[in-house]
Amino acid sequence: MDEMDEELKCPVCGSFFREPIILPCSHNICLACARNILVQTPDAESPQSSRASGSGVSDYDYLDLDKMSLYSEADSGYGSYGGFVSAPTTPCQKSPNGVRVFPPAVPQPPPQHHLLQHPGSLPPIPRNSCITCPQCHRSLILDDRGLRGFPKNRVLEGVVDRYQQSKAAALKCQLCEKSPKEATVMCEQCDVFYCDPCRLRCHPPRGPLAKHRLVPPAQGRISRRTSPRKISTCTEHELENLSMYCVQCKMPVCYQCLEEGKHGTHEVKALGAMWKLHKGQLSQALNILSDRATEAKEFLVQLRNMVQHIQENGVEFEACLVAQCDALIDALNRRKAQLLSRVNNEHEHKLKVVRDQISHCTVKLRQTTGLMEYCLEVIKENDPSGFLQISDALIRRVHMTEGQWGKGTLTPRMTSDFDLTLDSSPLLQTIHQLDFVQMKVPAAPMLQLEECCTQNNSATLSWKQPPLSTIAVEGYILELDDGNGGQFREVYVGTETMCTVDGLHFNSTYKSRVKAYNDSGVGQYSKTLVMQTSEIAWFTFDPASAHPDIIFSNDNLTVTCNSYDDRVVMGNCSFSRGVHYWEMTVDRYDNHPDPAFGVACGDVLKDVMLGKDDKAWAMYVDNNRSWFMHNNSHTNRTDGGIGKGSTVGVLLDFTRGILIFLINDEQQGPVAFEALEGQYFPAISLNRNVQVTLHTGLPIPDFYTPGEADPTGSVC
Repeated sequence: MDEMDEELKCPVCGSFFREPIILPCSHNICLACARNILVQTPDAESPQSSRASGSGVSDYDYLDLDKMSLYSEADSGYGSYGGFVSAPTTPCQKSPNGVRVFPPAVPQPPPQHHLLQHPGSLPPIPRNSCITCPQCHRSLILDDRGLRGFPKNRVLEGVVDRYQQSKAAALKCQLCEKSPKEATVMCEQCDVFYCDPCRLRCHPPRGPLAKHRLVPPAQGRISRRTSPRKISTCTEHELENLSMYCVQCKMPVCYQCLEEGKHGTHEVKALGAMWKLHKGQLSQALNILSDRATEAKEFLVQLRNMVQHIQENGVEFEACLVAQCDALIDALNRRKAQLLSRVNNEHEHKLKVVRDQISHCTVKLRQTTGLMEYCLEVIKENDPSGFLQISDALIRRVHMTEGQWGKGTLTPRMTSDFDLTLDSSPLLQTIHQLDFVQMKVPAAPMLQLEECCTQNNSATLSWKQPPLSTIAVEGYILELDDGNGGQFREVYVGTETMCTVDGLHFNSTYKSRVKAYNDSGVGQYSKTLVMQTSEIAWFTFDPASAHPDIIFSNDNLTVTCNSYDDRVVMGNCSFSRGVHYWEMTVDRYDNHPDPAFGVACGDVLKDVMLGKDDKAWAMYVDNNRSWFMHNNSHTNRTDGGIGKGSTVGVLLDFTRGILIFLINDEQQGPVAFEALEGQYFPAISLNRNVQVTLHTGLPIPDFYTPGEADPTGSVC
């Protein structure tokens, strides 16, 4: 019951309601608090039309009252009389419940005749007093009765009393002046709790008090709760009890209100009946609200579980992120070591080349210097003949040595600069672009049941991703079973969220499901949807597959031909399982032609009579007799032909694998064909002398009893 605290506290004082009254806006306020927030309005400016009392103010009365509201939602915490120039502004305050209220106005000196009022009575309400609801900020002018015109909320007062009693640890004496002692008895007649000293002093067991019944405090609390409720009296006529309910004003009234007051012309009902009715309505509303509260509690449990899961997943994801970043750092360190090795190799290579060149130049320079010194010593000799004997050889050696110091010899073979430049910009760019990508499989799609449907032997399915799913989806995979409880098979793969599957079996129950996929893999399946195809087939002739000479009319239900040769036209629906029956009415029959009726495969020849090839099974008929024909083989000649107005029926039973023909509701010959299995289209061949109209969606003829269903019927 702790959640009910705020419902039982006054919006002005923030304490539990004491003597609550009901304002016309249906909000409650303590009587004492109502007196504290009264504001007196100027006599000359008070609109008479906005005077109100507890006798009832409809919602429409507030249209005018809003114009003089003491609170403006556009202000910054101050209220003033709307339209009253001479009225001072009144700062508003916040109550303990968080709503803004207005402090009492500065008290005016009371008239002299008010100074002689009874010592225990409340001061009178000034004329033209205005009160503003502290919750909805509606304002109204009080009439001559003042706050007495507002009804007391006895129900709320009783709830507060029971709530406080249930919260009290121990009942206290009501007569102790300073610190109340624990009560020991309760007088049922006085309705007062006493401690032992106060009972001896204030309730002695003698005289009239000797007949009072004293009970333990706990029993007294129970007797208080179970005491009969007080009968409320009318605020307009204080001596009359409230016995009726005004439906228009939505308030209890007395008989005198009906005879003299404004409720005389209003619809009224018995107070007890309306009490029970409103209690029932409140109970129903509470049941709905209770369901919402239950859902909210379950939702809170779900959210709390999500908090725990988020924390667990956050720790796990953080550890994974740290591991991934550490792996990147390790890879970078390994690459760093490789690059440093290359730099060291280049460094050693340069040093080796330069040192080799230094060594080579040093040897050569030493040889050159030695030759130079030798030549200088030879030049110093004074023996001409001896000099000339060796001079030619020395000159050649000098020239040869000088040639060895030719171009490039004194050029460094290696530069001191390193011709290696580390291109780190792609890696830096990649690091800057390093971000989270969705690596989870998609969530299970949701089938949109309101858009899923079946028509004939086609099924349309629609789906979408869950509302809160943010995982990228690349496509969807739709699966259906075989309509006979078999394995699921893929019927669609793509990006669309709606798909129509044609060519299903009639009168079959299919299960369907869908799943989504992306680069990370395939997600979970959606819930399985069960769909029922039509029991009987509705179809027309198919212009798309017909011979060009066929002429269509009547929404493709009527066909004829513009050629004297036989031309084939098929239905737009195929069969592979079940029992199916359709009829064709002969609208025109001239010059005794031979139209053929039957079934055919999708690749039947279209420019010859039906049954001429091995792709059709037919009965061709003239005005006197008929034959069955398949693969140009004519069998079972039977008397009885057709004319204008005749009806030809075709019965295809896959449970027995047979084909039967009827003319004018009578079976024509024996069973025409047996051992039929596969996928077949209704078909007919005719020329320009014949016109027929197709009739579908027909029940099986009464004379025929279908066989047992074949559980291994093929899938179209």
